[in-house]
Amino acid sequence: MESKEYAGFWIRVGASLIDMILIVILLTIPLSMIYGQEYWTGSRFIYGFWDVMLGYVAPFIATIWLWRRFCATPGKMATNLRVVDAATGQRMSVWQAVGRYFAYLVAVLPFGLGIIWVGIDKKKQGWHDKLAGTVVIRETGKVPVQFESEM
Repeated sequence: MESKEYAGFWIRVGASLIDMILIVILLTIPLSMIYGQEYWTGSRFIYGFWDVMLGYVAPFIATIWLWRRFCATPGKMATNLRVVDAATGQRMSVWQAVGRYFAYLVAVLPFGLGIIWVGIDKKKQGWHDKLAGTVVIRETGKVPVQFESEM
């Protein structure tokens, strides 16, 4: 475990930015092509079947699948982060993944305090992590330096 540490606030922000860019490319471009300018300027909450599927269902399924399969979203993979069970350090359960997904609502509603909590907590857990029983760890890749003359 010496090559692992709890992932801090800023590295997690970076991972989230990578994920947001991917979401914009993969989801909002098709939605714009399907619904046109009205999708961005209109006042309706839901525009139709594809809005629900691409805007809500697909991100939910993809996130749960990625967390279960790789313990990370693409942004977390790019920054060497993994979301694991806080008690065992193993892959989180399906129910933890679903709970963590919906616990983001609790974390962001009071002015994002549950997300900012990552920077305060000793285990770097946001409220969504605490509610789901997960932690985000960082693979540091620290290897002791060894010179050829020491071998």
